[in-house]
Amino acid sequence: MFRTNDNNRSSASAPGAFTRRLAIAAGVIAPFLLKASKAEAPHDAVVASLVDRSERQAQLFNAGRMEEWVKHVRLDEDFTLMQPFGGPASHGFDASPQHLAELAARFQNGDASLELVQAVATGDLVVLAYVERQDGEVFGLPKQDWSLRVTQVFRRQGTDWQLVHRHADPLVRSISLATTAALAAGRNLAVEG
Repeated sequence: MFRTNDNNRSSASAPGAFTRRLAIAAGVIAPFLLKASKAEAPHDAVVASLVDRSERQAQLFNAGRMEEWVKHVRLDEDFTLMQPFGGPASHGFDASPQHLAELAARFQNGDASLELVQAVATGDLVVLAYVERQDGEVFGLPKQDWSLRVTQVFRRQGTDWQLVHRHADPLVRSISLATTAALAAGRNLAVEG
């Protein structure tokens, strides 16, 4: 609380002194904030580009357009995949015409959109966590919702960004502890009819 008598006002509590200190501090800090702001701008552009690329990647894959997908996705040679069907992680990717044709037969007539949850960008790595809202015909099943929780990691290779890791799971909706325990233990789950 400030006193009204100027003789009793200490310099630490005077409104003018506080304002001067704030102005001096702002003058000292402003160049660093401006530099940090400019440093973030390239990351923002890279993240936006990779979000768009990831959404297009999901659209092409779910539509079964694998020849376009493999050119668009730009997988790194040491790419790892933890797929939504479970099992061990796969390393590398078979981009042979035969394998792409097999994938195209398994994933058809789908579409996708992306809901970004979090993006983290550092010098040569970008991590995207998002929900792929998608549908399609998968392994011959009728068209349905196939939304996935996804984490993708990109690494800069020169001027390009390569996808080095993808983890996807179908746990977009909450499941019970019993179902989680059964999945973790590797027990078969009853198929709902």
